[in-house]
Amino acid sequence: MRSVIHFVFFFIIVFNEAQVNGTLNNKRFPDDFKFGVATASYQVEGAWNEDGKGENVWDQVTHRVPSPIVNNDTGDVACDSYHKYKEDVAMLKDLGVDFYRFSISWSRILPTGFDNKINEAGLQYYKNLVKELRANGIEPLVTLYHWDLPQPLQDIGGWPNEIIIDKYVDYARVLFRELGDEVKYWLTFNEPKQTCNAGYGLAQKAPFITSPGMADYLCTHNVLRAHAKTWRLYDEQFRKDQKGTIGITLDIQWYEPSSNSTADIEAAETKMQFALGWYANPIVYGDYPSIMQSNIARRSAQEGFKESRLPQFTEEEKKYMKGTYDFLGVNLYTASLVRATDEPNPSMGLDEDSEVLAWQPDDWETAFSSWLKVVPWGMRKLVTWMKNTYDNPKIMITENGYSDSGTLEDDGRISYYERYLSSLRDAMEFDEVDVIGYAAWSLMDNFEWLAGYSEKFGLYHVDFNSPNRERTAKKSALWYKNLLETRCLVEECVD
Repeated sequence: MRSVIHFVFFFIIVFNEAQVNGTLNNKRFPDDFKFGVATASYQVEGAWNEDGKGENVWDQVTHRVPSPIVNNDTGDVACDSYHKYKEDVAMLKDLGVDFYRFSISWSRILPTGFDNKINEAGLQYYKNLVKELRANGIEPLVTLYHWDLPQPLQDIGGWPNEIIIDKYVDYARVLFRELGDEVKYWLTFNEPKQTCNAGYGLAQKAPFITSPGMADYLCTHNVLRAHAKTWRLYDEQFRKDQKGTIGITLDIQWYEPSSNSTADIEAAETKMQFALGWYANPIVYGDYPSIMQSNIARRSAQEGFKESRLPQFTEEEKKYMKGTYDFLGVNLYTASLVRATDEPNPSMGLDEDSEVLAWQPDDWETAFSSWLKVVPWGMRKLVTWMKNTYDNPKIMITENGYSDSGTLEDDGRISYYERYLSSLRDAMEFDEVDVIGYAAWSLMDNFEWLAGYSEKFGLYHVDFNSPNRERTAKKSALWYKNLLETRCLVEECVD
């Protein structure tokens, strides 16, 4: 609990002013700070069964009857980026972004998930996209995996089956070999907590399996080992010639102590370790957070298990995994309050194993998505916590965004971006956090998983009732374009 004691005054005093001060930071973002936007393959590409692409878990889920998706929506066509990528790049060019973060569909490259057969048409699509980006002066930032596991691999157990580790590395090798000369920024996984906890624990994401505190822990164990093996592969076989960099994107909300009591401060630290430390701690330090290990081992014994439900790394694996990152990507949208409890939930699961309570107050500002409370000061707190917890890593905000029901006059989105970016700039200026870039979510309205097309996050509106999927710039797109030109959140910045 050393870190908890270290941060007690940091939480209570240093950020007290930031919680109530609405003044935007007036310092210009550094010239080498990179601005971009983000999308994901299943959410924008469409062409779900064209040109040799195989079925993935989201194809399978969205075609179920009854469908778990709002309005029975699917990603079959989505934004039709498979056919309209040049139009997408033109929008990116007009925005003036430094980079475009997109993901690659594993099933489009390897239709069965295995590398015995490469789908050349699918590979060519990504080669064309990268070429188009490069021709327009835009850096590609490629996410290898954004939730869309090939269905044949799910059929043999998916991520909880350790056979998938080598299958993922085989897939990554194909992409490094085929695209690595033109791609210098890679992310192994997007939000593995959602893949594992939501996908295999809580049945909230594909493949919709309910096995909390069991399959989600097995999933994470294999994802982490796949990440480490892929990072080592790139570092040992491709980095020298391709001169790229590779990280991982983790999702987190800030967890704020609900009072100044030591118990609540410790509870918030525990929640951070269970949410972010679950992935970051092994990648940075080689093993799961100690509070996770002790809590889950104790609770597993009480439940009658012969060993902890949390898998263990061997000593060799710990050494192999430690330090397998060049930068840490972070997806942040919101925050919650946390307090200690004397009556832990006896059920199995990630939240239950943490033995703390987290919630979002009803009176906090809320976006269209009920989970998305607008809490800008959480941005500064989070990245500063990461600096101090993980030995000052390079951090890239790989997603941050605001939902509404759909309007071109999206002032709420502009206000959200202004305040969150101001908080981020504060962290860079006052706390000396090494933040290297920021990607807005999202370039355009797209398929938002269980919410289908009912929630809009885009800088560009997409007419999903139009066969052409017409794109239209929103007010926020014009605002973001101006930000990228001036690198300034206010009318007159101080260098």
